[in-house]
Amino acid sequence: MSPYGGGMLEDGTYDVFVVDSERVGPGDALGLELTVLAGAHKGEMVAMRVEGLSLDEVDVLGLPGTLVVDQGQPTVTLET
Repeated sequence: MSPYGGGMLEDGTYDVFVVDSERVGPGDALGLELTVLAGAHKGEMVAMRVEGLSLDEVDVLGLPGTLVVDQGQPTVTLET
């Protein structure tokens, strides 16, 4: 998973929702657009690239998840 390019979010845990997804590059990489659901960043969008979800870009649309930012590095877990 690559960084979301920001520093927009402080280290912490955020409830998110997938609002857009597209296949990027070779393999199973997806570009995700997530929106933060609560807190000081509520409504803000986070773009990130993920690999290894074993899901189609259409299947992830609308899924809730948890975004964890630790030392500026994001990881997302989607509820499937």
